[in-house]
Amino acid sequence: MTRFLPRFRFIFQQLTRMADASPPKRPTPIWIGTHSGTFHCDEVVACFMLRQLPEYENAEIFRSRDNTALRGKCDIIVDVGGVYDHAKKWYDHHQTSFKETFNILRPEMAKDFKIRLSSAGLIYTHYGERVIQSILKRERNVQLSPDNLQLAFMQIYRNFISELDAIDNGEVMFDGGVPRYRINSHLSARVGRLNPSWQDTNVDIEQRFKQAMDLAGREFVDNVLEVACSWIAARDHVRDALKEAKSVYPTGEILLLTTFCPWKAHLADLEKEYQVEGVPKLIIFSDGTGWRVAGVPLSPGSFLGSKFLPTSWRGKRDEELSELAGVKDLVFVHHSGFIGGAKTKEAALAMAKKSLEWNDE
Repeated sequence: MTRFLPRFRFIFQQLTRMADASPPKRPTPIWIGTHSGTFHCDEVVACFMLRQLPEYENAEIFRSRDNTALRGKCDIIVDVGGVYDHAKKWYDHHQTSFKETFNILRPEMAKDFKIRLSSAGLIYTHYGERVIQSILKRERNVQLSPDNLQLAFMQIYRNFISELDAIDNGEVMFDGGVPRYRINSHLSARVGRLNPSWQDTNVDIEQRFKQAMDLAGREFVDNVLEVACSWIAARDHVRDALKEAKSVYPTGEILLLTTFCPWKAHLADLEKEYQVEGVPKLIIFSDGTGWRVAGVPLSPGSFLGSKFLPTSWRGKRDEELSELAGVKDLVFVHHSGFIGGAKTKEAALAMAKKSLEWNDE
């Protein structure tokens, strides 16, 4: 019997250690904080963007207006709290002291984004490049080069985030006839409609907030993919058109885009790069069924240009237009003069040259 005692003692010690051992600790949850009550598009998009990052992908959303509770519980706070402090990860924009814009916080990127930031713009400004790369890695298993990432970062702000910033802050759209931003998605209104109406009862507003994140998130991801996988590829085509401009017209004021693609924002950037700002006046491209002559806008989001098609041609079509212009195969000129159409490239080129030489004064 005595020979079994050491063995029993060993087993007893092991069982005692197992009983005394603490259970494995569960991971501490990560929390993103925002305000409770009626939700808006800016914090919905801000929360979605944060959850695209590895450190927040499993984060829970805590909605409250109790600053003590928010700061005690949350790892990052957006759109509530009355403080903007990047070091502390507090990102509110409602306080009167807040004046930040995209070009103030990221002056190396661009000088023309002067809309006051919302929580969406704040999160995008600080984390946007990483968010873009994370989405592209997950959705397409690709990563952008540093130069292309900068292009995508600016275009997504211009095309998507700036609208949310402007609407949330009540920014005036026009300044001297040129729009400071454009409404491309109406996402703010659609997110707003997911809030319960005054007549709704027994509505789970937290579930509605999740629905809003799903809606806004899908559109944000689609925008990232469109910009990164399609829009950026267009830049080389616009660059080629700008390089060849003087072979189309001696002054370089007419561009011929041999492959149709998004061109307005690229041209605005490339004019600065090649130091020919304001030189291109008209651009010719095919829409697949015919050819178009369009005025180059003063800014990518504007319909105003330094040169449009002649006043006497506007609103005219087909034979009447061709006879008036002295150019065969013309199709139309828009009543505002910002664009016209022709059946052939040759007719479009003649239309552009005559328009450039025409003086409406």
